[in-house]
Amino acid sequence: MSDPSTAAANALGASVAPPPPPKEDGTPQPVATGRMCTNGCGKQAGTLECPKCQALGVSGSFFCSQQCFASNYPKHHKKMHVPAPRPGYVFPEGTKDGFDGRFKYTGKLRSVMPIEPVPKREVPAHIPKPDYATESEALESIPARWSGVWGGRVFGTAEEVGRTIAYGLRDAANRMERQGRILNAAQIEGMRKVCRLAREVLDIAASHIRPGITTIEIDQIVHDECVKRDSYPSPLGYHKFPRSVCTSVNEVICHGIPDSRPLEDGDIINLDVTLFHGGFHGDINATYPVGPSVSQENLDLIACSRECLDEAIRMCKPGTQFQDVGKVIEEIASKRGFSTNKTYVGHGIHELFHAAPNVPHYAGNRASGTMRPGQTFTIEPMICVGHQKEVHWPDDWTAATPDGKYSAQFEETLLITPTGVEVLTAAPGWTLPTKPVVGNGSASSASASKNKKKKKKSAAAKAASAAKAALTGTSGSGEAQDGEADEKEEEAEESPAAAVAAEQS
Repeated sequence: MSDPSTAAANALGASVAPPPPPKEDGTPQPVATGRMCTNGCGKQAGTLECPKCQALGVSGSFFCSQQCFASNYPKHHKKMHVPAPRPGYVFPEGTKDGFDGRFKYTGKLRSVMPIEPVPKREVPAHIPKPDYATESEALESIPARWSGVWGGRVFGTAEEVGRTIAYGLRDAANRMERQGRILNAAQIEGMRKVCRLAREVLDIAASHIRPGITTIEIDQIVHDECVKRDSYPSPLGYHKFPRSVCTSVNEVICHGIPDSRPLEDGDIINLDVTLFHGGFHGDINATYPVGPSVSQENLDLIACSRECLDEAIRMCKPGTQFQDVGKVIEEIASKRGFSTNKTYVGHGIHELFHAAPNVPHYAGNRASGTMRPGQTFTIEPMICVGHQKEVHWPDDWTAATPDGKYSAQFEETLLITPTGVEVLTAAPGWTLPTKPVVGNGSASSASASKNKKKKKKSAAAKAASAAKAALTGTSGSGEAQDGEADEKEEEAEESPAAAVAAEQS
């Protein structure tokens, strides 16, 4: 059996330099290169040169014969055909790789951490805090089997939902809340207030997005704005999350930890802001382009993510099943050529940061429950350019795409009302975009199918008429006329105008 790599070398062949011009009498001029064969066989090299070395710009690879080149090609290839190293990320002064070079990133983004760690930000004592900020040691003792991924799938029985996802209030394991808590009027007002504050903080933070700013600086802005509103930044200390906001850049799907990497022109960034105020959490996020050089594909990705959320909101009302939301989202994403992440989901939110119900963003999910007036929850589709399945960084939080392609997300907190839905985190003056009017595709398809059948029937009638005429010697005009009459009758079924024309004929 021949060596595949040797066979490849034989197929590739060494480049042969043109021979020197003949002598004046026409006899061939001997080739004297003065070089030794690159393979070290001890023979003088001719003009045979490795074509791969030529392509890579490696000079001096000459061989004594084609056979010598082919038989030694595997060793020569391993030694000489080394691709030029890719330029690595240049860490800004005073920063380092957050994982000390031990992690293989899936894209160009890096964890850029300051050499001098930034201390955990402090929240004034007068601001009320959620229980995980004040009872972290006690909550750490909750069995691991009760803990789920933040915003991800629930593990354990439905009765444990309040405990499994949120740490949260340990009295939440109430059988009546398996499909989401129903809030009273006072609780709904509390949700309205905190969601309005969350929107304010997000908009202020987003106004600072520009090339050159770092996400740790954005984190400081979010933290300060929360404190100004006597609010606690919900992510801070939640399952040991170290910062006050999630900043997910480029290929990061969600839960990016703010760091010292300056944003670059052409990046996209998602800011995920949650406030705790008056005993309630308000959750919102949005994705923004950084600078004027964002590619059209990634601008389309951002627009698709927002469209998925808007169309999901449009279907929210009492009686809608939570599992149906994902079908609408995945249909839109697939139509645009994108995919939707299947691990992370929307979630109930009120006194608990994350609670029942779960709201998956993909078709065919098995989420239980129907929407009822008084429920508050989020929808937050994460749309990816390429593969949707996430890879986690060693920080146990950052979820990135496995192929390094970009991801975008939008999120709103919603309230189901007796007549529909209220977007609690909506921007001032925002309304749901008008849905474009599209023709009835199913009706058009049925009409096209009917026309096709009609043509087949007419053609069959004419063919039968022609065959009968050939046998009897008649013109067959009666059968043809019958076929034409059938056509007119079928056309009459299509519209009243066609019916009138058929009767007149």
